[in-house]
Amino acid sequence: MTAVAGFRRAGTSLQTKLFAAILGVLLLSLSVLGFVVTRMQRRHAESSRLAAASRINEVVRQATSYSMLRNDRAALQQIVGAVGAGSGVVGLRISDATGRVAFSSILKELGRPRPETAENRITWLGGTRILSTTTPILNAASCATAACHAHPAQQRVLGVLDIDFSLADADTEVRQTSEQFIALAALLIALTLGTTGIVLWRLVGAPVHVLRHGTERLRQGELGVQIPVESDDELGALAESFNSMSRQLEEARNEITAWTRTLEERVQQKTVELRVAQRQMIEAEKLTSLGKLAAVVAHEINNPLSAILTDAKLMRKWIERGDSLEAHATDMRESLQLIESESRRTGELVRNLLTFARVAPMNITDVDLNHIVRQCMKLVAHKMALGSIESVLELPDDLPTVRGDANQLEQLVLALTMNAIDAMPREGQLRIAARAASDRSHVVITISDNGVGIPKSLLPRLFNPFVTTKEEGKGVGLGLAISRSIIDRHQGKIEVQSEEGKGTTFTITLPLVPEMSAMPPEQEEAFAI
Repeated sequence: MTAVAGFRRAGTSLQTKLFAAILGVLLLSLSVLGFVVTRMQRRHAESSRLAAASRINEVVRQATSYSMLRNDRAALQQIVGAVGAGSGVVGLRISDATGRVAFSSILKELGRPRPETAENRITWLGGTRILSTTTPILNAASCATAACHAHPAQQRVLGVLDIDFSLADADTEVRQTSEQFIALAALLIALTLGTTGIVLWRLVGAPVHVLRHGTERLRQGELGVQIPVESDDELGALAESFNSMSRQLEEARNEITAWTRTLEERVQQKTVELRVAQRQMIEAEKLTSLGKLAAVVAHEINNPLSAILTDAKLMRKWIERGDSLEAHATDMRESLQLIESESRRTGELVRNLLTFARVAPMNITDVDLNHIVRQCMKLVAHKMALGSIESVLELPDDLPTVRGDANQLEQLVLALTMNAIDAMPREGQLRIAARAASDRSHVVITISDNGVGIPKSLLPRLFNPFVTTKEEGKGVGLGLAISRSIIDRHQGKIEVQSEEGKGTTFTITLPLVPEMSAMPPEQEEAFAI
């Protein structure tokens, strides 16, 4: 295939086209010249034969005039036969006034009618061209007054002298000349083509080949390639233009590369500045959120601390007065239980505050989400039984594991499960389903309940801190905000669909392999909110 392509390329090259054009012009010129020369030579040969025939006619006329005057027919036949046997003469005949052949070099023609012929006509006989000449025999004065056989003076033509000449020698000479011309023309063509081929290669082929090779290197990305300029003609100017274009392309590429490098550096610089600004905004927002949280927590802690302080003062007063402890045993037991419950409530508030405020390091492992869901169901089984809540689990055995922090994912599922249980105060159904995506690039978990639902006005800001649907005193609105931060840290997505009076569905999408290494430190801190 390479050889065939090479032949095709050679057949369409500029050098081949010029070579073929020169060859065509040369062949046409030599053909026309050969035709003209051959035709002129043939005409010259025919003219020479015609002149020779005229001379022979004159010689025959003069040689036979004496015998005609004496009416010596034997001598006339002898002269006609002798001349007719000469070289180049095919036939010679003398016809009388009646049109019959009186004398002929061809004896079978004697006495027959003279063949119909035109003056100076060329015919073919046995594959040979014949030049036929006709000369009238005029009635001269000597012939009209001769005593032997006088003719009336008014009879101007006494007969006709016909001589047929063979043009074989002339045709042979023309053919030989033509063959010599063809041989010379072939030699001339070969020499011309050889010289032309060398000249074309040096002046056209080689420069075009070099230029084409340079364009191939340029097409392959070798910008700045230069080719030698060896002439001052159009091809030399084209090579200069190519070299200039190649240099300009190289300079343009270098300039674009430099601009690209500069742009990358500026983008990196602006990215760092943007991350710093983002981190500052995150810190400011975090401080604002912590301030709000502190106010809420201070209000929530104040009540249990007041109750604890009151009961502690009361029991100290009993002791300082020396009252019998047995008499106050029931009251002291109730006070201690109140102190215990309020202390637990205070600890829960503080723990939620710490969870919201700190950035805990992630322990990335392969996590079995089925196991986490079942573990959470064990933790809430007693509460579900008290609320007459039915659980429906749709957990496929071939669910792939995800890369993440098991503790945080368990906290996420447990928080959403507890919210679902709280949304069904008087029995209901809790449905948890898990499935792998069709391309097995991520896992989808849905947690649904048929509880009271969420008002539409809260849905757009449901995952913001301090937004809650629970009754006052049962939550501060940090559970979903923390859940959202856990999802973000795992490069996932959480969505909610809810209708008041019919229930709520949370949809969690987690990638199998989150890009944890690509997360900048400031983004880690941002995901804690």
